[in-house]
Amino acid sequence: MDNRAEVREFLISRRAHVAPERVGLPAGTNRRVKGLRRSEVATLAGLSVEYYTRLERGAISGASPQVLESIARALCLDDAERAHLFDLAHAASPVARPPRRRNSKSYVPHQSLQWALDAVTAGPAFVRNGRMDLLAVNPLARAFYKDCYDMPGQPPNIARYTFLDERAHDFYPDWNAFAEVTVSILRTEAGRDPHNKELHDLIGELGTRSDEFRKRWGSHNVRHHGTGFKTFNHPVVGELTLAYEGLEMAAEPGLTLTIYSAEPGSPSAERLQLLASWAASEYGTAAQAEPERAASDG
Repeated sequence: MDNRAEVREFLISRRAHVAPERVGLPAGTNRRVKGLRRSEVATLAGLSVEYYTRLERGAISGASPQVLESIARALCLDDAERAHLFDLAHAASPVARPPRRRNSKSYVPHQSLQWALDAVTAGPAFVRNGRMDLLAVNPLARAFYKDCYDMPGQPPNIARYTFLDERAHDFYPDWNAFAEVTVSILRTEAGRDPHNKELHDLIGELGTRSDEFRKRWGSHNVRHHGTGFKTFNHPVVGELTLAYEGLEMAAEPGLTLTIYSAEPGSPSAERLQLLASWAASEYGTAAQAEPERAASDG
């Protein structure tokens, strides 16, 4: 990706999101741009208009952390947006080192990681990378994402499933919200790991094959995906409302462990038990070996 273009489009998009009154400026009736003007951002950040203009045009290499913090405050960036700005600046540095990443086609989870996943028996537990490949799963997650594993000729990937498989519109009752989250995760990863060819290939594929993806990609929204609730419509057991926790793996930089759970005693908890029974009859012990085979076959 063109780093200068990414910086330019991100800063312009964030500037457009800030209403003048939000930062104590008069809204006025003579504005030709949505949100803040460049000169207003520069003033709020304590920078000259000329310097901020250069930054917004993509010349962010060499910008100090203090300058980046000032811009983040002026644009009212949240934690994910602030981190994305720093990632873009880091990528522009001539001495930036590409982050350590795992090739999804060759990655095999450590035996101890698979043991830990299999020890989670009350809900789906899985490890994904920033590209949203499913790299390791427990049997319940294999059953939960059964349609991801059914896409022919591809390793299981949540983003590809969301945009290129019609079944995703049934699986996600609020498909639009899931689509927004998916694109935001990919956009965040693209800023963090701009030299990842596998990631760029996926983004290119989705942009070529999905108008919905292409429309959302241009918004430049990013997010940290840590905790919350989601509702699914599983093809085997029906509606499930689940809490999720996403944990960055200290031993595997760039990978995220996610665990879904249902409120004890709730209908969703009962349906997860039904799904576990279905998984045992459908996959047996092979469910545990499936992620390793998918990685090696991909």
